[in-house]
Amino acid sequence: MPTVTVPDKPLIAVLGPTGSGKSALALEIAARFDGEIVNCDSLQLYRGFDIGTAKTPTAERRGIPHHLFDILEADEICTAGDYARMARDVLREISGRNRIPVVAGGTGFYVRALLEGLFEGPARDPVLRNNLAEREQRRPGVLHRALSRFDPAAAGRIHPNDTNKLIRALEVYLAAGEPMSQLFERGRDSLSGYTPFKIVLDPPRPELQYKLNQRCLGMLEAGIIQEVSWLLVSGVSGESKPLESIGYKETLLFLNGEMPLADAVALMQRDTRRYAKRQLTWFRREKDAHWLSGFGTDEAIVSSALNMLVKYTQNLK
Repeated sequence: MPTVTVPDKPLIAVLGPTGSGKSALALEIAARFDGEIVNCDSLQLYRGFDIGTAKTPTAERRGIPHHLFDILEADEICTAGDYARMARDVLREISGRNRIPVVAGGTGFYVRALLEGLFEGPARDPVLRNNLAEREQRRPGVLHRALSRFDPAAAGRIHPNDTNKLIRALEVYLAAGEPMSQLFERGRDSLSGYTPFKIVLDPPRPELQYKLNQRCLGMLEAGIIQEVSWLLVSGVSGESKPLESIGYKETLLFLNGEMPLADAVALMQRDTRRYAKRQLTWFRREKDAHWLSGFGTDEAIVSSALNMLVKYTQNLK
């Protein structure tokens, strides 16, 4: 009997830096191609964190199903591996309804984990992790310098201030005796059964920076101070992971009396611009990505994306 080849299922990913219009473009794509949106923003997983994460309000979702939003409490941790497992389950459910999953977000490591998989690294060692954290506290920068010697590839992908990721990379190296980057390449469990089409939004830098500055001001007008105050009153710890993120940590500094509001806003704007730059650096390493030089709200960008996707979906049939 001849072998029957089952075509891969479609999967669309809308990626890019914060403020580039990913959510808007994802909505247009989902509406045009009978899709459902799957969140790939690590902070939009959390309930109650709406303004600072620019979460699309339910009333503006146009009746299109949205998945993996508001599923965690502030004290819960979601690793990239956790996200990949949850998201793959959602992808299967969406495809089972003969609809197209539209993954949208800017957390590059989550995208990589979803599409390419992660390796099963050594178990966490609380004693070692505490020792590494104490060393970093005594001598800021020591972990990144050490990782640069042991695993330059990993050090190049991890920001010097991202202590959690630095600790994990060093923990893996010390436990396994070889760099995490090498283990990662050997042990990944890539997503099967799908042919992803990745779109990366890349607005002109001056326009993006201006928009991000205005976005921070808009968050104030929308009530981020009240949102953070409510979270604290409701019992969320000021040391919870979501409150350590950009937008929330600066607001918390103001509320705690550690910084005037004007300084907190300026810091928020600076950190947001820097984060957008890091996101673009990450996405430039994405293979087979289709880059669009504009915002996801631009008519020309929407038209270009839809035209590309018409050909993509036709080729899968």
